[in-house]
Amino acid sequence: MNLVECVPNFSEGRDRKVIDAIAAAIASVDAVRLLDVDPGAATNRTVFTFVGPIEAVEQAAFLAMERAAALIDMRTHRGAHPRMGATDVCPFVPLGGTTMRDCVELAHRVGRRVGDELQIPVYLYEQAAARPERKSLSDIRKGEYEALAEKLKDPAWTPDFGPPRMNAKAGATAIGAREFLIAYNVTLNTRDKRLANVIAQNIRETGRPKRGSDGKVVKDASGRATTEPGTSMLPCARATGWYIAEYGRAQVSVNLTDYKVTPPHRAFEAVETEAARLGLRVTGSEIVGLVPLEAVRMAGRHALSRQGKSPSAPEPELVHMARVSLGLDDVAPFEPRRKIVEYSVAAPRPLGGMTVEAFVDEVSSSSPAPGGGSVAALLGSLSAALSGMVANLTYEKEPGDTLASLGDEAHVVKSRLVDAVDADTAAFQRLVEAGRMPRGTEAERLARDSAVQQATRLAIEVPLSVMKESLRALALADEMSTKGTPAALSDAGVAALAASAAVEGAFYNVRINLPGLTDPGEATRLREESRTLLGKATALRESVTRKVRESLGS
Repeated sequence: MNLVECVPNFSEGRDRKVIDAIAAAIASVDAVRLLDVDPGAATNRTVFTFVGPIEAVEQAAFLAMERAAALIDMRTHRGAHPRMGATDVCPFVPLGGTTMRDCVELAHRVGRRVGDELQIPVYLYEQAAARPERKSLSDIRKGEYEALAEKLKDPAWTPDFGPPRMNAKAGATAIGAREFLIAYNVTLNTRDKRLANVIAQNIRETGRPKRGSDGKVVKDASGRATTEPGTSMLPCARATGWYIAEYGRAQVSVNLTDYKVTPPHRAFEAVETEAARLGLRVTGSEIVGLVPLEAVRMAGRHALSRQGKSPSAPEPELVHMARVSLGLDDVAPFEPRRKIVEYSVAAPRPLGGMTVEAFVDEVSSSSPAPGGGSVAALLGSLSAALSGMVANLTYEKEPGDTLASLGDEAHVVKSRLVDAVDADTAAFQRLVEAGRMPRGTEAERLARDSAVQQATRLAIEVPLSVMKESLRALALADEMSTKGTPAALSDAGVAALAASAAVEGAFYNVRINLPGLTDPGEATRLREESRTLLGKATALRESVTRKVRESLGS
């Protein structure tokens, strides 16, 4: 799932009408889910969190900034938090299959549009920064709104987008791209905040205060306290210790600024190590806010690997292992559907969530959908699942990175094809609905024709994607027929047959919808692409089944 998280901060935390108006602008964009609105009266600032596909988030971010520029007047703004504009900062964060490069390009597009259409000076920061000296948000915001007019006169501070002059009402905006920040608390079996702080100083990236032989903090020539590396120093980790009366326990509160460098499970183990030095024990941990699915998967894979098991387990098992290994239910229930970003925004899967019996019954009913397309997708997912099973069985006998990697790929392919079970039926329904649109007037006829063409393309794209993913599943079955344990050779053979049937079944669904395209060039291109995929699948299936039959002695 390719998603982007956007966390814009607006310079209004007291006027509920303004806050609600900005929220409404975000919520007006289909496919965007507004997850959190966090206003602060003292800071006079509100942090919004919303998630969605790239294009939808792009539009929602612009509309929110447009609304903020219209409703917030920086000339009268006062608050405790540093700020320089109505939309003070707007970071984009990659989730799922979205890359940092995608978010950098997104930040540039939004920045250009804000500068051109709203006439607001825009500075790019963090990963989106166009100049190294502008990477730090604090450097860009230095002097805040009050120093902005003079700052804009300096050629060194010409904005990346927008006019190089003061917008008195809206100020300036920083737009950037950064990794997901995970707020993560590890709970200790003590009430002593001081001990939690000692642990925090030993694990955080900035280190701990350096002390002399007299026990006092060593200061430099300017009188500032010096630091030294902690005993378990973690990169991309900020930490402090505190006592939570509600829990009756102290916690080490950690902000992980790049979970791909330091994931939660690594922070958990570092706190465990430091706690043991002090005679303490970790009782569990909690995620504050949301967490990316991949961070949870990483924890699950790590736990399984330590047990000598294959880390390429099904996603529910990885989530379960992370949950129990990190003690995520220690102080409050951990609800994956609410706490994991991708789960919180996932569309319902009426077919994918059915029991096998219920799905079979649904297929056998008089309704034309789910039909062959959904069944083909299911066949492909079963093929990938079988290859994953063979990889895991083999790993337990002969652990290795190659088998773990193949197992991981099998789970990715399986998940995409399970999603396609619902996507194919949804595409069919959209085609039916487009065909039912009125066509009494010329305008209605044109609208209907356009909708039918769009729906037809979708009805072709979905099975075409099933062909591609099922071909990947077939390639995995081929790998498992040679690298898998001989005891599971028949399973690899069945995986190959299921994947081949999925490719050919999806091919039929591509071909039956091609006549509906009015563009002959497009139809020819898609026809040839589907033929090529079918040819590759046919040749690979014959190769795999021949190897399997020979090995089985048939």
